[in-house]
Amino acid sequence: MDDARAKDILLSRRAELVGHLTEVEQQLDATPPKDWEDFSSERQGDEVLEALGQAELNELRRIDAALARVASGSYGVCLTCGEDISEARLAVLPDTPLCKTCAATSA
Repeated sequence: MDDARAKDILLSRRAELVGHLTEVEQQLDATPPKDWEDFSSERQGDEVLEALGQAELNELRRIDAALARVASGSYGVCLTCGEDISEARLAVLPDTPLCKTCAATSA
């Protein structure tokens, strides 16, 4: 995958994540209901939103790191072994910093 295409894919996903994180933040900041049962139910929903938000923040960090690699010209090169990351792997995981072999050994 060429750097320009990778950058477009990463920026698109980044914008999507930022938009969703903004929505999650607004929902978490909403005034809680006064009814105890509604409050309990909403609190469970908030916990799910918080977990989802954390996962999305982690993905956002990986995307920002991948964009930095695009800018430096090192995108698509494994950070561990220095070999090229396969096109197929980058197509599925455009923010991955590791080739298939190194990802398998670090897991």
